[in-house]
Amino acid sequence: MELVPLREEFAAEMAACGANDEVNRLTGTHGTFTLEDYQAYIERTLNDPNRYTRAMTEDGKFLGEVVLTINPHNRSAGMRIALWSGFGKGYGSIAIRHVLDHAFNERDLHRVDLEVYDFNDRAIHVYKKLGFREEGRLRDALLWEGVFHDAIVMSILSTDNI
Repeated sequence: MELVPLREEFAAEMAACGANDEVNRLTGTHGTFTLEDYQAYIERTLNDPNRYTRAMTEDGKFLGEVVLTINPHNRSAGMRIALWSGFGKGYGSIAIRHVLDHAFNERDLHRVDLEVYDFNDRAIHVYKKLGFREEGRLRDALLWEGVFHDAIVMSILSTDNI
């Protein structure tokens, strides 16, 4: 697995991946996106100095992305990750370690946080393994197929022993 800058050539693969019901559930994505939406997203991302996005690829094929949305004033960032294929191979952990290294060592950030839905046990396990700590819950934050779910807020600090 390689981590590469997000490129316009990935837009078509992202659009094809967007129809994955399980990934949509895990990320709480209700909307559908067109090829043009993904092209515009990639262009915005490439031109935003406060966004760090890496595509996860294998043999040139797009697997997913990991993103830091950086707030330089507070030396913090929100992180999100979506992996459409390659589950169970450790790719998510590799990608998260990469962006944490970028956040803390390249950008001199102090805090990275994320939200994960309470039913996503696999992701919660990975985040905890990598040093994220639970800070709290946003109760009933996601309505999915008629059922409310909590969003768990987790963070990791540059001063944590990771």
